[in-house]
Amino acid sequence: MDTQALTEKARHIRGDILKMLYTAQSGHPGGSLSCVEILLALYYRVANVDPKNPKMENRDRIVLSKGHACPALYAVLADKGYFPRSDLWSLRQIHSHLQGHPDSSKTPGVDVNTGSLGQGVSIAMGIALAARHLKAGYKVYAIIGDGESQEGLVWETAMAAAHYRLDNFTVILDHNRLQIDGSNEEVMDIGDIMKKFEAFGFECFKADGHDIDAITDALHKPHAGKPKFICCETFKGHGVSFMEDQYTWHGKAPSQIEYLDAMKELGVNADD
Repeated sequence: MDTQALTEKARHIRGDILKMLYTAQSGHPGGSLSCVEILLALYYRVANVDPKNPKMENRDRIVLSKGHACPALYAVLADKGYFPRSDLWSLRQIHSHLQGHPDSSKTPGVDVNTGSLGQGVSIAMGIALAARHLKAGYKVYAIIGDGESQEGLVWETAMAAAHYRLDNFTVILDHNRLQIDGSNEEVMDIGDIMKKFEAFGFECFKADGHDIDAITDALHKPHAGKPKFICCETFKGHGVSFMEDQYTWHGKAPSQIEYLDAMKELGVNADD
């Protein structure tokens, strides 16, 4: 899919995210809106996946380790055809298969249950190690967040991935520089994250996290003999001016007025 079509799709995916959260009156808009282009680059440009066969043995695995951003993942999965788009409006309801964090036993297209930060990327590394052991050809992509990068599990994963030279494993940071209580610098500074992953033994790249071509290029960069780390520079709440770069939009649903204003700004029909 060409860049213009994917850019247009990103606008509608953001609209679906906001409609889900407004309908549920619960969830996490900031980090969902910041990772849209990352997911589109993976699902439409890079990963070997098949919505008609979600459990395909040789599929690439995509793990949203920052599981609270699942509205973005659900919107992309629905757009790809894993399940009907109408299911999105049941987000966070008791009998819905779309829970507040990804659940692989309920949602087609979800490979790993995530939510407790650090666990998803650890499991993803284990899947990559299993692929190496089985001589399987699939690749594993894990999307992590800034606050998550403060977890010790992330660095144990980095150490193990480099030790086993898992060049089928890519860690993608949605680097929006904010977390639930404020900026990374204020809460727990993660420092020069590129230098840290490089020191652990990763091949490291940086990309504009809202430029689908730049993300695609970074995902295609060779990294023989090493795991890959991509720092995607993003903005929390991207696409909606009053949410953008505001940590206060980490985990609250929009009011009716806020929802309608956001949809108008995106140019998306609120009733669609």
